[in-house]
Amino acid sequence: MNWKLKRELSPNNEATPKAKKSTAREWFDALLFALVVSTLVKGLLFSAYAIPSGSMEGTLLTGDYLFVSKISYGARMPFTPIQVPFMEPTIAEGSVKTYWDGIKLPYFRLPGVSELKKGDIVVFNKPEEADPAYNRPVDMRTALIKRCQAAPGDLLEIINGQVYINREAAATAPKAQTSYKVITDGNGINPQVLKDLQIEVLQQPDDHTFEMIIPNDKLATFKSYSNIKSVTPVVEPAGVYDASIFPHQEKFKWNLDNYGPLVMPKTGMTITLNDSTLTLYRRAIELYEHNQLKTEGSDVYINGKKANTYTFKMNYYWMMGDNRHNSLDSRFWGYVPEDHIVGKAMITFMSTDSSGTFLDKIRWNRILKPIK
Repeated sequence: MNWKLKRELSPNNEATPKAKKSTAREWFDALLFALVVSTLVKGLLFSAYAIPSGSMEGTLLTGDYLFVSKISYGARMPFTPIQVPFMEPTIAEGSVKTYWDGIKLPYFRLPGVSELKKGDIVVFNKPEEADPAYNRPVDMRTALIKRCQAAPGDLLEIINGQVYINREAAATAPKAQTSYKVITDGNGINPQVLKDLQIEVLQQPDDHTFEMIIPNDKLATFKSYSNIKSVTPVVEPAGVYDASIFPHQEKFKWNLDNYGPLVMPKTGMTITLNDSTLTLYRRAIELYEHNQLKTEGSDVYINGKKANTYTFKMNYYWMMGDNRHNSLDSRFWGYVPEDHIVGKAMITFMSTDSSGTFLDKIRWNRILKPIK
């Protein structure tokens, strides 16, 4: 049997021409297509981020705009699929959400082209906002950027400001910086020198003494000035407890410059549950891996069952800013779970200096600069 499609004919037996779209409809279709494509690119390939603070100076500068690769480690699928595209998770000073968390999807990541390695500069969601008080899904938490210092299974220590991984000193970023106590002969320091060397004055207790953040690669030049008598690193002594430092327990007398040892949890790694391991890893067990944990005397119960050990379900990483004394990082809120990882910072596509004049506001030497 032959089937023939019948054309719709006009009263004059002529084929009815297809109705032409209105200009408004054509614009709507074009905008919808652009929105779908850009959403897919942002979700699966690349996203743009701005550097709002100085925690990565001088590697990255406040005012840098970055492309972040999501395919490097594998694109993370949304936990919260219903959200307003290209907007912050909250607006109006946090009072209005731009997402609906009535639907929550489990963690899933597509295969990536590489593994997250020590030394990578990584964008991730802030682990501190896993606390119930924030009440935010993982992908709606604040995005941060830091350098990975320790990978799953690594033993991390910080001794007098130097990071050690598995008992070996870790490489310091070429443009890393920290704070120094500077003593002068009493003569003033030219403000232009400080600007040229990208030195930030934190405080000046007296006419001769300063605390300054000085980039590593500018240190020798700064020391060479005749009015500089001494420059010594500011280091918090070992054994001095800082309550703001993770795990926020006086049993572990750790601080910014002397920290650990601490082993990064790893998928399949099993720990014995006791007072010390609960202090260090309870956050991962409860908040990141979503277990109910309670103690009764020396007994530990996980999801209602008595447990002597715990086996981790995810990998965890240690992230720190290159500007070591001006960075809120893993020293304050601990290791970063793999489901918080967004992607790898690849290139600075634009950079602006808020203190610059109209003519030099754009940092031309940083445009399309690879990130290392």
